[in-house]
Amino acid sequence: MFRLLASGLAAVIVLGACGSAGSGGVAAPSPTPSATPAPTKAPTVKTADTTLGKVLAAAGNGMTLYIFKRDTAGVSNCYDACATTWPPFVVTSDPVAPSDVKGKLSTAARKDGAKQVTIDDQPLYFYNKDTKPGDVIGENVGTIWFTVKNP
Repeated sequence: MFRLLASGLAAVIVLGACGSAGSGGVAAPSPTPSATPAPTKAPTVKTADTTLGKVLAAAGNGMTLYIFKRDTAGVSNCYDACATTWPPFVVTSDPVAPSDVKGKLSTAARKDGAKQVTIDDQPLYFYNKDTKPGDVIGENVGTIWFTVKNP
């Protein structure tokens, strides 16, 4: 009789412990944290209205971007004094274009390892004589420097 009583008491304790989790002895599911959507990366470039029409500009500072006709696909040929006058547009991550930008953005490695932004494989530059957003002073300099038109 003592064994039967001890077994019954043990069963009550076990069932009581299971029953404390919720009704019917079934444990309630743990709350699942809601998924946070990945942040959208800010655009690297944008279009800008200028006296030449819509051109490509850097999204961060609004300055006009240029291509150099002596570059080859994915390769910059502007270094030293050239890069002082025509600073390359470099980034640390992959460039992002808004939907209204025509062309494919990418990067090309410079000799120093920096990632220069390209559009359709043409490296992009600023002109140091442009002083404010919308300036296009570098258009057709030496017949080798041009803004990137974005009609």
